[in-house]
Amino acid sequence: MKEAVKNAIADLKDLLHESQVSDNATILAQHSKDESYHTPKLPDIVVFPENTEEVSEIIKIADNYQISVIPFGLGSSLEGHVIPIDQTITIDFSLMNKVLEVREKDFLIKVQPGITRSQLNQELKKYGMFFPVDPGADATIGGMAATNASGTLSLKYGIMRDNVVDMEVVTADGTIIHTGSLAAKSSSGYHLNGIFIGSEGTLGCITELTLKIYGIPEKISAARASFTTIDDAIEAVVAVLQAGVPIARMEIIDEVSMKQVNRFSDTNYKEVPTIFLEFHGNEAGLKEDLAFTEEIMKDFNCVKIDFETETAARNQLWEARHNLAYAYVHDYPGRKLMVTDVCLPISELAQAIHHAREALNNLGLPGGITGHVGDGNYHILLMINMDDQNEVEKAKELNEQIVKYALARGGTCTGEHGVGFGKQKYQLEEHGEAFHVMEKIKAALDPKALLNPNKIVKTKHKESVK
Repeated sequence: MKEAVKNAIADLKDLLHESQVSDNATILAQHSKDESYHTPKLPDIVVFPENTEEVSEIIKIADNYQISVIPFGLGSSLEGHVIPIDQTITIDFSLMNKVLEVREKDFLIKVQPGITRSQLNQELKKYGMFFPVDPGADATIGGMAATNASGTLSLKYGIMRDNVVDMEVVTADGTIIHTGSLAAKSSSGYHLNGIFIGSEGTLGCITELTLKIYGIPEKISAARASFTTIDDAIEAVVAVLQAGVPIARMEIIDEVSMKQVNRFSDTNYKEVPTIFLEFHGNEAGLKEDLAFTEEIMKDFNCVKIDFETETAARNQLWEARHNLAYAYVHDYPGRKLMVTDVCLPISELAQAIHHAREALNNLGLPGGITGHVGDGNYHILLMINMDDQNEVEKAKELNEQIVKYALARGGTCTGEHGVGFGKQKYQLEEHGEAFHVMEKIKAALDPKALLNPNKIVKTKHKESVK
């Protein structure tokens, strides 16, 4: 171990309680990877701060010894976001998981970054409110902001960038700043919320977030619409959106994945391209919305549409959707799940899914397609043997094929998973000259390239000088 790292660890042990600093082999291994297929690498030390001031002092120590810092939530990211590349202090935010303030009359809540989505919504239930961003995994709110997460409810409620009004952030030199205010809108200054959300810990460490919250709808209904073709399903979605029906969720699952759903969730849904929908509103309004949606769906050759108004049936439907990844993992022991996503204009989505399915079939590996059809974001779930280098390379080629297809049609290389290692090489192609502006922002805010280096923007890490 280099002298700089030894000295930094000694300073961290002086700063924090013994239980807050760990070089235990198991702890290091837990923080060496995320849920992706990228190769793990151990950090040098993991620290567990309890407040913003401790985070600031940790970053000052890292700055002093020129050691990288990586913020860590639950490790549920999918593109290698939390994997170290060199000497690294990993900051685990699991002890910073408190609700700090609920301002229900302002429809706001202030939380620490380590609180998970389910913990947050459990707390909000007593106020008759909820936080809508739902990426599927029970991720931490700080991690969700760092990757600009979205999920199934983004169609109605927006993504993380739409639902954060202020953050407390510790910058690369330990300075503590706020990026917004409690006001509903502002025309003052640069939009720092937008810069730090989705920055994946490369510009600062988030230590506090003020979020928009919403009243729990009076009535929630779900539906499952079955189609003979993907094209009909997506054309029906576009027609529903054009009609102005206020739908909360619209998810597509291809026929192969519907078979996985039935096997894993013990359901007997039709094994054809299927749209899962959810409607939020009041009872009278929902009746009209459901009837109108059914009418539109039938115009596009909908084979069958089933409405679920009972809570248990509705929960079963969405659990089946959320458990789709586990359904694949369960059926293919010994293989690793690779999940990748792209996002395109909705008008391009049907052909994009056809292209993806053809590429999957040519690959000869098990996998399926699902996505947030209401906003053009789809995912491929692919089961690969990580010990077979040929399969790993094929999976990477598939990822490249669907990204290139999306970029050529005005889309993005990732709708919600983030960049990390996995999508870094597409940044210049996607953003053009704007990517060089991003590089300048990174250099200005993190001149020593210590904050989660080589994620999103490639950086040359300086050797330790202490």
